[in-house]
Amino acid sequence: MNKRFLITSLTIQLILAQQVMPGFAQTVPNRPQRLEVQQTPAQTPAQPDDDVVKITTNLVQVDAVVLDKDGRPVTDLRQEELEIFENGRSQKITSFSYVSLESAPSVAVAPRATNAPGPPVRLRPEQVRRTIALVVDDLGLSFDSAYQVRRALKKFLDQQMQPEDLVAIIRTGGGVGALQQFTSDKRQLYAAVEKVKWNPMGRAGIGAFGPLSGNPSTAPQDDDNSRRSADDDLDQFREDIFAVGTLGAVNYVVRGLRELPGRKSVVLISDGIKAFNRDEPTGSLRVLTALQSLTDLANRASVVIYTMDARGLQTVALTAADSTADLTADQIEQKLSDRRAALFESQEGLNYLARQTGGLAIRGNNDLAAGLKDILGDQRGYYLIGYRPEDSTFDDRSGRRKFHKLSLKVSRAGKFKVRMRNGFYGITDEEAQPAPRTPQQQIFAALTSPFGASGVHLRLTSLFANDPKAGSFMRSMLHIRGRDLTFTDEPDGWHKAVFDIVAVTFGDNGVVVDQLGRTHTIRVKGNTYERILKSGFTYNVTVPVKKAGAYQLRAVLRDVASNRLGAANQFIEVPDIKKNRLTISGVLASGMSADAYQRSLNASANQSNAEGVVEEPDPNAGAALRQFKTGLVLVYGFIIYNAQVDKGTGKPQLSMQLRLFSNGQQMFGGRESAVDITNQVDLKRVAASGAIRLGPDLPPGEYQLQVVVTDPLAKEKYRVATQWIDFEIVK
Repeated sequence: MNKRFLITSLTIQLILAQQVMPGFAQTVPNRPQRLEVQQTPAQTPAQPDDDVVKITTNLVQVDAVVLDKDGRPVTDLRQEELEIFENGRSQKITSFSYVSLESAPSVAVAPRATNAPGPPVRLRPEQVRRTIALVVDDLGLSFDSAYQVRRALKKFLDQQMQPEDLVAIIRTGGGVGALQQFTSDKRQLYAAVEKVKWNPMGRAGIGAFGPLSGNPSTAPQDDDNSRRSADDDLDQFREDIFAVGTLGAVNYVVRGLRELPGRKSVVLISDGIKAFNRDEPTGSLRVLTALQSLTDLANRASVVIYTMDARGLQTVALTAADSTADLTADQIEQKLSDRRAALFESQEGLNYLARQTGGLAIRGNNDLAAGLKDILGDQRGYYLIGYRPEDSTFDDRSGRRKFHKLSLKVSRAGKFKVRMRNGFYGITDEEAQPAPRTPQQQIFAALTSPFGASGVHLRLTSLFANDPKAGSFMRSMLHIRGRDLTFTDEPDGWHKAVFDIVAVTFGDNGVVVDQLGRTHTIRVKGNTYERILKSGFTYNVTVPVKKAGAYQLRAVLRDVASNRLGAANQFIEVPDIKKNRLTISGVLASGMSADAYQRSLNASANQSNAEGVVEEPDPNAGAALRQFKTGLVLVYGFIIYNAQVDKGTGKPQLSMQLRLFSNGQQMFGGRESAVDITNQVDLKRVAASGAIRLGPDLPPGEYQLQVVVTDPLAKEKYRVATQWIDFEIVK
């Protein structure tokens, strides 16, 4: 068995605090203050049925957005004010509702002492308001556009993304693991933005258009024309291949979105897709077929596709970069005409995608961030409209399924604009469903889902650390709830369970960095069996990291006997220690009774790197599971790297602050206090720790403990570092 994957209980000993942080007022020496917080749990509005678009023999249900003459959403229409048509024939509406996607008003929070961002909220499916895939077409993005797209994406993350949004930033030129990136964690999304760059191997050049130039030649005219024709054919073929590649990447994203709840949206940001050609009435058959396939898939998956022309407002007149030498007036006019046609044709492919799926096509706008804002504003809500289809809708006697066109009419007085899916093929959702999944496909689906799977309860904790000899690594603890596994009885009191486990480390844009899969059989008896059923066990994983960057560790467990799946994932950012910037390792946290904490307060223990077994008084309160009861003391520890040293004293001047969050809201903020550097062996690796007592008034639920470290001797840009760890309070 690989030594990195051992089924053991957790091996952790925290470096306990020598004194409680000054941020907590003390009434008894050497004891942490009891933390008591009153909180009203946030109310989550009810979510609509997961299946927004339904196509069955008994029901065709589609979504629609209605705008007034000023472009504002109309939300108060009644069923009798709408009429839906299939192939021009009016249908009787049998179901009707309006679904609002607007977030609830934000709850006021206490001011923060520093500008460090708070921890992300781990969303459950019922909490997601909007699921948005921002697909950056770096296969068809010019150098100029790439810069503008990065700026717009950063502004979106800074100002427009909401806590209840599930977002992915995906490059069409990236790996097929891109679906791993749906998240509400802005750290991960910022890391994805930094990877948006011009792809010199793509179909776009430096600018939106290549400069005009003469083409003098002394070769015979016929040879010259044939050579140009061959070059044009080759360029067209290359452009078609890259365009199909872009649509294939979007197709893959839509297939992944199909498994997610509610109404989803894809925003394709590109310099255009050329599918319609003025010289060829049918356009590029290869690209057109890919477009039609994508729109049908998106409509069935409840995915609205928005498109943005990243080039903004373009001039098609002569520019300073154009050279008209050796060109006649007619030739110049012809080249400018070709430029205008190329712009129109490339935009038409984007318009087609948006129009056929009920989205918006943003073009001619130099403010891409404003374009994204318009798209988000378009997602405030939608109508769900259903009717019973006629028997002929799904008639396949001709051997081909007919495309049925849909339209919607508003009878209320006034001018309205309706956007909806333009139609569907006469194939029911049941017929379009894929074949039953194999165990391998089930595991892959669980790996790609942003929500994971809950058939087997898993909790993953991944922590970054650095050793002067071994370098950077990720230490991960995967806690497995034993009672979710299927144990079979064997002779002599033994019990056996068999499970598959897959652990995959993804780099940027879903590129697989490291992976391992194993099938394990465990046999236990007596007290060990009872303990596993009650408290579970922990799987330890250590992955060396040679290159700094953003990573995700995803783990999936499949119980062989029952086919139940469990999945967990965690994003982790591995800094470059060699840059000498302030950095914090992952935070280790566990709980103990007040008496046990007092007995340990003056003890000194080194954190073990071995993968062995340590008996814990309450395994649920250990660092892998972190399920604490009120009254326990939460003890935490971490390492501070690259603290700057005062030239006069030869010592760092570090301070730290503790924050507590629940449901994305800050509930508590301690005062900043100096980090104790007494007896520190390595001032470039300063060990810090602290403790808080969880008061009885803390309501059960999920919490995040955040530590913020400030180094006033560092450059202002790198003066603050932060890390957090989540935990749960149980009754």
